[in-house]
Amino acid sequence: MKGANMQLSDELQWRGFVNQMTFDDISGVNQPRKIYFGVDPSADSMTIGNLAAAMMVRLFMEHGHEVYLLVGGATGMIGDPDGKKQERDLRTVEQVAHNKAGIAKEYKRIFEGRDFHLVDNHDWFKDINYVDFLHKIGKHVSMTQMLDREFVQARIGEGGSGISYAEFSYSLIQGYDFLHLFREHGVSLQLCGADQWGNSVTGVSLIRKLESAEAHVYATPLVINKATGKKFGKSEDGAVWLNPEKTSVYKFYQFWLNVDDEGVIDYMKIYTTLDRSTIEAIAENHAVNPGARSAQKVLAREVTDLVHGVHRRESVERVTEVLFGGGDFETLSDDDLSLLSKEIPRVDVGVGVIEALVVSGVAESNGAARRLINSGAISVNGIKISQDQVLNNTALIKKGKNTFILVMEEE
Repeated sequence: MKGANMQLSDELQWRGFVNQMTFDDISGVNQPRKIYFGVDPSADSMTIGNLAAAMMVRLFMEHGHEVYLLVGGATGMIGDPDGKKQERDLRTVEQVAHNKAGIAKEYKRIFEGRDFHLVDNHDWFKDINYVDFLHKIGKHVSMTQMLDREFVQARIGEGGSGISYAEFSYSLIQGYDFLHLFREHGVSLQLCGADQWGNSVTGVSLIRKLESAEAHVYATPLVINKATGKKFGKSEDGAVWLNPEKTSVYKFYQFWLNVDDEGVIDYMKIYTTLDRSTIEAIAENHAVNPGARSAQKVLAREVTDLVHGVHRRESVERVTEVLFGGGDFETLSDDDLSLLSKEIPRVDVGVGVIEALVVSGVAESNGAARRLINSGAISVNGIKISQDQVLNNTALIKKGKNTFILVMEEE
């Protein structure tokens, strides 16, 4: 990942990981130090928005920084109110514990083979006395600054839904995380996404006031879809998750395969570990023949490998080739078929093609199904059929270019 002869500050700028910082100059990141990055367990998985910031953290690792990865067991009980128009529903202890396990598992996958410390802010908040906390910490946090936060103004202003004391206190709790990690481990830099800037600088202020020491925050911008001008990372089904139970490996791969030409190289810089010379060569080839979508294929391969592993990615590629590239259905393995069965309609073996078309909803009636067959619109395992037939073995029915039915024994 580390670019040849590139300092961290240079690579951050080249990859697009620059938004705000408390350093006077970006060169301040070049001195290795102890840093931390955190994710609240508001769900049992991170999204590709979280992944963008995590890729920045990997870059800091590559350049010699010692990293503390935080799972917010305490803050997760409240939920970050920033950007939310209404009060979050509070999660139970059991829900937070389940979510923490999911986030920790993804940390280990993304940062596999790299040394890091995994910490949970519940470990230091569970025994804190509330009055002591207000006396020692709350006194040093400005209410004026907290009230000036944009999301607070939106929530308490006319037409706002209001804000609870719990959510209002969120930045105070996160600020204390930084202070605690500074005191206990010497952590002096917090990495975050741009949406966490306000919460993060609270910690810098506490460290300055209570420890008379210097600490810093470095924020990466939110990734924007250039084609729409909106936040990147949404599919037709909503957020794109790293957990395959929430976003299947197939849908994850297809999401990257279908990104727009305008943004594909920028996404490659952010979401892959490919070096500068490799990405620039890919960009040149893509500019010559964007229709080949060679850059998107590399992007989909690299990000899926990182999040889900080579084996699952290769399975998705084989399935994709069969569905859209004219590949031989017979080459699919049992694992490939299992993956495919979760993505397209499935009927049991022993049915006729007409019945399969109707049961799956592809055709409205037997007559409509028969007309599709007669018009040459239906193929089985890549071969067009001219009459109904009973399918006693695993098979793939295809209508047109993008409609499929898997015939397969029930598992």
